[in-house]
Amino acid sequence: MSDYSRPEYPRPQFQRAAWMNLNGQWQFEIDHGASGRARGLVERELTGTITVPFCPESKLSGVEYRDFMAAVWYRRTFMLPQEAAGKRGLLHFGAVDYKCEVWINGKSAGVHEGGYASFHFDVTDVLQKGENTIVVCADDDLRHGRQPYGKQSSRYESYGCSYTRTTGIWQTVWLEWVNPVYIQSVKMIPDAANGTVLLDATISGHAAGVTLNASAAFNGMPECEAEVLVDGSHARLPLKVANVHLWGPGEGNLYDLHLSLKQDGAIVDDVDSYFALRTISFDGKKCLLNGKPVFQRLILDQGFYPNGVYTAPTDDALRGDIEMSMAMGFNGARLHQKVFEQRFLYWADKLGYLCWGEMPSWGIDPARPHTLSIFLREWMEVVERDYNAPCIVGWCPYNEVWGESNEGLRELTLTMTYRTTKAIDPTRPCIDVSGGLHTETDVYDIHDYEQNPAVLRAHYPHGGMPVDPFAGKQKYDGVKPIFVSEYGGIRWTEDTSGWGYGVAPVSTEEFVTRYEGLTQALLDQPDHMGFCYTQLTDVEQEQNGLYTYDRKAKFDPAIIAEINRRPAAIEKE
Repeated sequence: MSDYSRPEYPRPQFQRAAWMNLNGQWQFEIDHGASGRARGLVERELTGTITVPFCPESKLSGVEYRDFMAAVWYRRTFMLPQEAAGKRGLLHFGAVDYKCEVWINGKSAGVHEGGYASFHFDVTDVLQKGENTIVVCADDDLRHGRQPYGKQSSRYESYGCSYTRTTGIWQTVWLEWVNPVYIQSVKMIPDAANGTVLLDATISGHAAGVTLNASAAFNGMPECEAEVLVDGSHARLPLKVANVHLWGPGEGNLYDLHLSLKQDGAIVDDVDSYFALRTISFDGKKCLLNGKPVFQRLILDQGFYPNGVYTAPTDDALRGDIEMSMAMGFNGARLHQKVFEQRFLYWADKLGYLCWGEMPSWGIDPARPHTLSIFLREWMEVVERDYNAPCIVGWCPYNEVWGESNEGLRELTLTMTYRTTKAIDPTRPCIDVSGGLHTETDVYDIHDYEQNPAVLRAHYPHGGMPVDPFAGKQKYDGVKPIFVSEYGGIRWTEDTSGWGYGVAPVSTEEFVTRYEGLTQALLDQPDHMGFCYTQLTDVEQEQNGLYTYDRKAKFDPAIIAEINRRPAAIEKE
């Protein structure tokens, strides 16, 4: 029987042995008036129960309440293990939508705003020996225009390409305990050409006389080891492997990495991690991975599940979605309008699956004065969290911004977001706004749902130059790589429910013919670096997936794979 409380360690690229999973049964209460603090919900028992980490809208939560909830409350007790005594306690949340406050034993431990970024609080000063009580309140109002909500419906019902909402905790909650001096974070900067990775570690606590040791192995065989003295709160350590194994599509070559912190000769912290050697660059309009042209054959992945909504029912389900995509000949995905959990990125890393990291930008207007401060803060957290993931080959903070409102503010917001992203991560390309009016971008991308293959091909004359969809407003320099980052979306369902793009085919054969024509039209463009088909699975009323919502293939995967794997023009040169 499957365990639906998600017991696996939630952060595979930074894992400690000393931790406690806090998923499972919690007390729960909906607070429609957002008056819980005034009514004493911090101190008293709650009236219902919920299974964490599933949102209350989901079946797996045991609540399955689909209306709007202004705020939700959680409460549970846990026993602090004896081995945690005298250690620092770090309480982690994979994600809580939207504004979260946490109390431990009646005392506020911290507040976090943002429904998609992971966060933690140092709760050392409010923990006690033996039993502890944790209370969480999440405020969530996606209709006021001051929070990103992605594909969550702003109406009572799901409609169009907006689906069931997620409120409150929707990723794993866990506690870990560390010594006063510990590894707070590490940034890994790979250099595939020279077979090295630079580790830039941040150390918390007074680090006098502390050294950082790093050792790497590949398939169990030692590759290298090095040690450096911590300088203040930082340690920078280059590792050069003995044998270079490059990471790429279908080749998830990962090096195991072990980090240990020593103080006065004694180990005070141990972290298990991994890294990969791969480089992303451009040669004109060709996207290069490790110096070789790679056409990105991507699928649009919404990351929704019938019983879990935003949260996969099991770790196997995360891996399964990637394997389903690869079975149809795709080598990656746009992780669309959602920040996917780190366990998904782990499987993408392990399987060699290219991913574009996105922020759920719908629900917030980049032309509003408040947007930059609200949006950029959380986006920076997301980029920093996922910087080390080899599978992330590009960033895309915004989706489909058309420029209808204040043009100056819109351009300022997009430019600042793009430049901040590049400042944090200069190693990956960044698209400022996918399918929208570009301001500053590394890749010219476009959304094109034309259903006639001949007409689609005609949209890209002169070797791939796209027809301007913005009546002369588009700032395309004619030099950047071209990426049709949404196309297809062909409706296919056994009944008349739901929707998709264009007139639905009347037979499987007609679907395959249209799919083949649209895809071949893009593969043949010599200036195109990739495509992204809409979409992997049906989601509720949107019936244009290659798989059903419950993950059943609508078409023979081998047929779709044969079409997708044909050589692209940019790979032939």
